[in-house]
Formats: sequence, structure tokens, C-alpha cells
Amino acid sequence: MTRFSDNIKKLPGISHLAAIRLLNADGQVLAAIENKSGSQGSLAVYNHLAQTFGAITPEAARMGLEIFAEQAEDARANPGKHPNIDRLLTLLEERKTLLTKHVFVV
Repeated sequence: MTRFSDNIKKLPGISHLAAIRLLNADGQVLAAIENKSGSQGSLAVYNHLAQTFGAITPEAARMGLEIFAEQAEDARANPGKHPNIDRLLTLLEERKTLLTKHVFVV
């Protein structure tokens, strides 16, 4: 089984990002993932998904859960412990898509 720590090393860097904003279809910001300790792994995953799929689609969510590996299993067992993974689970279950807006470091 692959581990999140191994998967994250294969993703594009995020040093140029301050955050990614997640928006609904109307453009309303629902959440943001900032480039700070504790959320940099999620930022890297969501950045990769946005680059690959153009949005966080159900298909992107499925891939994101694979990347999160054992952390996704922990999120399933402990709802609320990993909110950025919980979001992917919800998008997959509800077949919804979130748009993304990258916020770059100035």
C-alpha cells in the first residue's frame, strides 16, 4: 500500500501558492486551504487535482482520496478529524464539483 508521505513527494511544489480558494458554481467562496503548517499536504493535493482536472470534480475527489492513502482511511473512521479529506468524500458521495481559485504569493 502506498503512503501519503510517499505520494506527496510526487506532486508539484506549492511554494508559489499562498492558498487555494474553493468556490461553488456561483463563485461563492466556501473554504480556503492556506499554505501553512498542518495544511500544506492538503494544499499540494488540491493544487494537483485542480491542475489535472480543472476543478475538484467527483473524479478528482476519487484521485485525491487515493493520494491521501491511509489518511483517507483515518478520515472515514473519524469524521471531522480531516476536514479537507471529508470534503472530498462529500463531493464524491454527492457528485458535486468545486471550482478553485489559486492565490499566489506576492
